[in-house]
Amino acid sequence: MTDDPYAWLEDVDGKRALDWVHARNAKTEAEYTGSAQFKQLEASIRANLDSDAKIPGVQKIGEHYYNFWQDAQHQRGLWRRTTLDEYRKDKPAWETVIDLDALNAQENEQWVWHGAECLRPDYQRCLISLSRGGSDADVTREFDLVAKAWIKDGFYRPEAKGSLTWIDRDHVYVATDFGKGSMTSSGYARTVRLWTRGTPMAQAALVYEGKDSDMMVAAWHDPTPGFERDFVERTLAFYNNELFLRGADGKLSKLDLPNSANKEVRRDWLLLELRDRYEIGGKTYPAGSLIATRFDDFQAGKRDFVSLFAPTDTSSLAGTTWTRHHLIINVLDDVKNKLTVLTPPDAGQGEWTRAAFVGAPTFGTVMVGAVDSLDSDAVWLSAADYLTPTTLALAEPGQKPEVLKTMPTFFDASKDTIEQHFAKSQDGTRVPYFLVRPKDLKYDGKAPTLLYGYGGFEVSMTPVYSGGIGKGWLEKGGVYAVANIRGGGEYGPRWHQAALKANRHKAYEDFAAVGRDLIERKITSTPHLGVQGGSNGGLLTGNMLTQYPELFGAVVVQVPLLDMKRYSHLLAGASWMAEYGNPDTDDWSFIKTFSPYHLFDPKREYPPVIFMTSTKDDRVHPGHARKMAAKMLDAGKNVTYYENIEGGHGGAANNAQQAHMSALALTFLWQRLAP
Repeated sequence: MTDDPYAWLEDVDGKRALDWVHARNAKTEAEYTGSAQFKQLEASIRANLDSDAKIPGVQKIGEHYYNFWQDAQHQRGLWRRTTLDEYRKDKPAWETVIDLDALNAQENEQWVWHGAECLRPDYQRCLISLSRGGSDADVTREFDLVAKAWIKDGFYRPEAKGSLTWIDRDHVYVATDFGKGSMTSSGYARTVRLWTRGTPMAQAALVYEGKDSDMMVAAWHDPTPGFERDFVERTLAFYNNELFLRGADGKLSKLDLPNSANKEVRRDWLLLELRDRYEIGGKTYPAGSLIATRFDDFQAGKRDFVSLFAPTDTSSLAGTTWTRHHLIINVLDDVKNKLTVLTPPDAGQGEWTRAAFVGAPTFGTVMVGAVDSLDSDAVWLSAADYLTPTTLALAEPGQKPEVLKTMPTFFDASKDTIEQHFAKSQDGTRVPYFLVRPKDLKYDGKAPTLLYGYGGFEVSMTPVYSGGIGKGWLEKGGVYAVANIRGGGEYGPRWHQAALKANRHKAYEDFAAVGRDLIERKITSTPHLGVQGGSNGGLLTGNMLTQYPELFGAVVVQVPLLDMKRYSHLLAGASWMAEYGNPDTDDWSFIKTFSPYHLFDPKREYPPVIFMTSTKDDRVHPGHARKMAAKMLDAGKNVTYYENIEGGHGGAANNAQQAHMSALALTFLWQRLAP
């Protein structure tokens, strides 16, 4: 790294690097956060995030419904519970189980909640994961849900990227850092072990060991009564894994299934969500299909699958949700959701049946979650769009949903409307995007317009309700657009695979095409068009900055990848080589064409840019943003930089930090793009 004059900024907690960060932060704070407008915007976003009227999402654990809640009085949060009857009320009575702020004060820590796994069927013991400052690395501690107390000398996994999952009360699977050689090159657990209560974790028995080049390994126990099974998963890379059934004798048998398929075993059934074409049993199933067979039949050598979903030119599978007796499939058709209820046949004979989901929302993004898939057919249904706050309903297939909660209105949406348009990319591909605009928009090319995107890892960008975007952008008269570019999952695996590795440029061509379409429609123009994206979306906006500087008036780059020569050597970067390629091989010949750190030319003119990241981001290294900012600053470019000291890859560890970061990005954009 001697040829990189900014390599010293990769030293995350080094004094020289942090001194540089603090100096940049101070300059940014002084420039943007002192005005009354900034303070008002930050306060309004914070009020939205802290609002007592937000929908408290719940998880059923035993007879209670649990919620993790943050507000102004509980910045780190409360893990609390109530009953369903109480939850139906406007103001449920909650019982606090864990007060994270109190725990932090008691232990002098900065814990961030990472979740709980509680042991069926009595739900007396839970494994609680907590992260310092919001990093991916966390600790797991055992908790007594009845006594509401930590278990002294209970299961405890020290801080690392890993997992701890129940087998039974006295046994867990542990995947974590066991010392030298136990972690993959991506920084995740390479081994998974069976740990018995009362013994040191270091003596846990080896269950499976992956390779250093793998992404990670994991194991879990399926507690479904009558179908108890144990599985081990070896993840080689994103969308590339092997699944093993672990027998009572501890021996592993690999399931003869394609690595690229998403595999799920549920009661009688083996489900495959295909990412590549699959030939089996004399039949061929296209990529994007969902197929099923009886698991025991498959293990016995039968290869007779049934197709439950096949994609079309406009449709893809967005997700599946099992209930006790049904499988609900969520399909995107031109990025609009539709639910169907599938019912498997009884043991022995019959065919799957299908029916529309009665009363399912018909607008915006519709999401489904099982209430308790082992014992109930009930599901949570949530729906929202860019202008309509989220509603939460409780439903069972065949019955009218019961609306339980509606999120409050956080901004005045009465003057806006939502549209869907399609831009034509460089190779002729039809690229959808959503547009939120004032109803009385003057098509004079002067509207401040924010274009958002992601375009990677088969992630679909569907409509969401954001109080921050509403207050900080739409209420001011701004236009908001979200691009559904290749690399995402809007049209299934083919949409994702179309922009992998050497074809990455197609995602960027798609995004630029949407930007041009906004200009051609006279919605906006270059001086008033800004872009924003984070993580892989930060790589996207980094490429907009360096490849299409003439198209945009301002650029927001958040928790980004930018140095694509170094990315696979920084934190979790090695796990993304299936997406981008390996820069240490001939792949560099195409990777360098979308590496913003290397594309930067000090002789070119660039739009104003703000880089935002987090010191505690242990997924995408903050060195990416630091080095790019420093390089551009030394070349005299218009660069703003802000690094939150906490926050992990999400960028913020509590609502106050979230509000500050959001207000900063929106203020930067409005100052640059407003007429």
